[in-house]
Amino acid sequence: MSSGAAAGRRLGIVGAGKAGTAFARAAVAGGYDVAISGSGSAERIELIVEVLAPGARALSTDEVVRYAGLIVLAIPMHRFRELRRDLFAGKILVDAMNYWDEIDGVDGPFATAPAGTSVLVQEWFPSARVVKSLNHLGYFKFEKSRLPHGTPGRIGMAAAGDDPSAVAAVLQLVDALGFDPVDAGNLESGLALQPGGPIFGAGHSAKELSNLLSHEEPVVTSGSEPIARAVAVSLAQDG
Repeated sequence: MSSGAAAGRRLGIVGAGKAGTAFARAAVAGGYDVAISGSGSAERIELIVEVLAPGARALSTDEVVRYAGLIVLAIPMHRFRELRRDLFAGKILVDAMNYWDEIDGVDGPFATAPAGTSVLVQEWFPSARVVKSLNHLGYFKFEKSRLPHGTPGRIGMAAAGDDPSAVAAVLQLVDALGFDPVDAGNLESGLALQPGGPIFGAGHSAKELSNLLSHEEPVVTSGSEPIARAVAVSLAQDG
């Protein structure tokens, strides 16, 4: 394998909570070389990573950024603005975060973002290539639903972004993680992947997912709000 190909199979994950370690396990199984960071030094999470994501390596966040060109951001949403704005310069940044007021507090910009919270993430990290993905299934459903490529009954996983090559890399990752990839459109289309959106919290085939996204069905009704709330809580992690 060439050095370029090897670098292309490197995945960084910022956030060593339940979602971050679930992504790490799936990525290792999918053939990626995975580095993961938490809040603080690598030593703080070495045992967690060894037990929950064997095959991944624990690094500091700066080391993760140097290691990989494709990085998943899987921390509580209220914390991403604690990271310096040039941290992910030139990197493909998968925004796997969800805003929920019970977890992140009442935040006007997050709660009312008309074009989706990923647009705010892109604004904070202007030199990153942000793609919204990996956020619309809870980590438990994510873990239990993974299937090899070509297996009947595979669940779809969507990705939305403005950079076509970045979206393509994330769709390749989605396939390796065990899901049928679905291009959801530009970054603003990521609004449909958020809590309250038409696909959040439910497992759909790639065809069903594409249909739901193209029809832009109404957001969550009052009857399904408790389900969305439970899934959002399950996606919270203490990276």
